Amino acid sequence: AAYAALEMESRLARAVRDGEFVLHYQPQFALADGALVGIEALIRWQHPEQGLVLPDAFIPLAEERRLIQPIGRWVLVEAMRAAVRWREAGLADVPVAVNVSTQEFQWPGFVAGVQQALAAVGAAGPMLELELTERMLMEDVSSVRAALMQLRALGVRIAVDDFGTGYTSLAHLKHLPVDRLKIDRSFIADLPGDAGSDAIAGAIVQLGRRLGLQVLAEGVETVAQRQWAREQGCDA
Repeated sequence: AAYAALEMESRLARAVRDGEFVLHYQPQFALADGALVGIEALIRWQHPEQGLVLPDAFIPLAEERRLIQPIGRWVLVEAMRAAVRWREAGLADVPVAVNVSTQEFQWPGFVAGVQQALAAVGAAGPMLELELTERMLMEDVSSVRAALMQLRALGVRIAVDDFGTGYTSLAHLKHLPVDRLKIDRSFIADLPGDAGSDAIAGAIVQLGRRLGLQVLAEGVETVAQRQWAREQGCDA
């Protein structure tokens, strides 16, 4: 196991150097009229021997071995490059969402790095949405708030990813400058038949609306799930 981990670490470092990563994009649609309102960038590793590797298989190792910084920087620049390309081609003029790891967000130069990435490809702040988890937002609320305010000043949107699975203090949430709550797909998967998921997801929708936040249901894959989200008042 130790040898396999060491080999994977070495291979991952080479993947960073040789640019073996690709982005896939997932659309976000308004429930009111079906309009495209956003696009989420999802990283994949195009492994020479194993084929397409999903992030759960390598992101934890990248964080552990301090490789997440160059990977995160690449994702940000590539996603913004795509956003600029789509806008110039008249294809899509919506924010592109990028997931941020804890290690990236806690780096002192994170906000400056975001600003540099935007400038590098000629992208404006409103073209970017950063997705952070509940746990990341609660670790040091005062410094988190300061960083989020700086990102907001750039025009960058902030989403709370996988909402409902972490340990958010609601007293702190109301003071953080976030734009959107994303209901974790684990709750959506069992809808509309599961009473527990219905209660939790429905409560998240109402919480978000009362706080003036947009609410997005993640992982909607059936007509029945879409109908549930629309009836509950989800935005997207």
